[in-house]
Amino acid sequence: MIKFDLKCENEHIFEASFEDSKSFESQKKRKLINCPYCNSFKVSKSVMAPNISSKSNSSKKIKKEQDKIFASYNKQLDKLKSEVEKNFTYVGKKFPEEARKIHYGESGEKPIYGEASEKESQELIKEGIPLVRLPFDIKDRKKN
Repeated sequence: MIKFDLKCENEHIFEASFEDSKSFESQKKRKLINCPYCNSFKVSKSVMAPNISSKSNSSKKIKKEQDKIFASYNKQLDKLKSEVEKNFTYVGKKFPEEARKIHYGESGEKPIYGEASEKESQELIKEGIPLVRLPFDIKDRKKN
């Protein structure tokens, strides 16, 4: 696996892993890569420093620091997921339908979350319906 720093048209930089450069190009062409910050599909490889491994203690320190950062990130994601599950209503695959009802005043204002395909998400955005991609998996969630 190769890690690339990617940059979207809005200058957001994020990291992604691919089998090789060909895999990156293939996924980019099929619009399978998008910016996690703004959802843009116009991404390119960013300039990156090479990952040079050494057997010194500094690489152990770096690894330890990375582990701390990832642990903190995962803790924040868990907290966000808990808050969403506690304060939002899960509407499953009916998310696009429910979001439209709320947006157009056909049902009362309430915070919801659920599932939508990429196409459905783009259609909602084009209609001016705000949405945020959740940075965690909700597929195991069952509707109450």
